[in-house]
Parts: sequence; structure tokens; C-alpha cells
Amino acid sequence: MIDFSTKYLGMKLKGPVVVSSTPLSEPIDNVRHMEECGASAIILHSLFEEQLALESRALDDDLSRGTESFAESLGYLPDLKDYRMTHEAYLEHLRECKKAVKIPILGSLNGATPGGWVRFAKDMEKAGADAIELNTYALATDKNQTSADMEGQLLKLVAEVTGAVKVPVSVKLSQSFTSLPYLVGQLEKAGARGVALFNRFYQPDFDIETLEVRPTLHFSKPSELLPRLHWRRFSTATRIWTSPSPAAFTPPRTC
Repeated sequence: MIDFSTKYLGMKLKGPVVVSSTPLSEPIDNVRHMEECGASAIILHSLFEEQLALESRALDDDLSRGTESFAESLGYLPDLKDYRMTHEAYLEHLRECKKAVKIPILGSLNGATPGGWVRFAKDMEKAGADAIELNTYALATDKNQTSADMEGQLLKLVAEVTGAVKVPVSVKLSQSFTSLPYLVGQLEKAGARGVALFNRFYQPDFDIETLEVRPTLHFSKPSELLPRLHWRRFSTATRIWTSPSPAAFTPPRTC
């Protein structure tokens, strides 16, 4: 029998198929089905720090609304301990996935602040994540910010996270960097064990009738895989693991 086993981020996998971060991994039954269909590891959907901040602020506004009216109103408010914030639900889902399957489960994190990246990475490690993928995306909007500044911020972030956790850390990159081979080498020095090529650039559309920005989502195409394969070829000079994100993913109906 052919041995398809391989290594990724230092972990021995039974095969080369790793399910990338996708909402399809939210139901536990889907996670089990992915393992049954041959997935050797699963990267869970991303935890977004910005979303957590917005939801927390909205909850605080709702709970404090009307409390200035009369003191008795405080007694009608529910206990905050009864609320399960999004990151707690995410960590619980990670624990359930670990119980449901035998293959490695990786957490995916999209932070917004230096402290947030480190905090949530440590929480994922405590919840049992076998590794963590940092879902990074940097868009230059300041004319005074150089490309070196942006790379320096990313390298500092990776160094802080890898210094705070013991599990392997992978970095999902955008393709808008000047010298990707050089950056990948620097990421290795900063402690990253792998990189994923590439993060997708979701571009909004503009409605010329209403003069508003309209969010749009287009499924990826097979042709998008070519830049990933191109840069993976030139990144193999380092000892870091590189993996192309799937250009098109259609969930199988059967195994």
C-alpha cells in the first residue's frame, strides 16, 4: 500500500490533504465527514478579533440602556456570566472538534491588536489546538508607511505570538509584498513554522445608482492557484513549510 504520510508544521500527517479555513468546518458533523473523506488535518474557520469587539460593545450598550432611569431597573438585567461571548463559543467548538476526530485541528486567528493576537493564540493553545494559523492581511493606506514598515510590523507580530505559545504557528500571507522569498525567510527567523499562500483580497463593488459601497463575494477560480504554485516554488529554499490555499473548493457529496 502506498504511504501518503507527510509532514506539515512539524506534525506527521497521514496524507497531504489539509482542509483550509472555511465555514464548512463549523458543524461538528462536517468535521467528522472531512476526516472520513481523507482529510489529514483541518483548519477551523477564523476567529475575528474585530468582530468580538463590535459584539462586546453592542452587548454592553444593550445591557446599560435605561439603567440611568431608575435604580430598580438594574434588577431586570441578566447576569453577564450567563452570556457566552463569541471567542468562548469558538474555543468550545475547538474542544468538541478535538474530541470528535483523531486528526490535528488547527485554530485560525485574525487579530486586530498586538495584545489580541497573543491573547487569543494562547487561548486556542489551551483549548487544544495542534497548531495556529495567523490569518494576516495588511493593506497600505498611509503614504508615509514604507513596505519595510509593514513587513516589520508583521515580523514583530509573529515573533510575539510564537514566543507566547508552544504549538507550531503558520502565517497566511497576502501576495502584495515586494519580495516574498525574503519575507518568508524572515518569518522563519521570527519563529513561524509555515506559511499559507495566499490570503484572498475581497474587493467591494460600487453601486453607481445609490453611490454606496456594496460588499461582494466571488468564489475562487482554478486559475487563482497559479500564483500560489509560482511563489511556493521560490520559497522552498527555506526550511519553512509552504502550502497553497485551495483555489477552488467544492465539498464532496460522497467519499
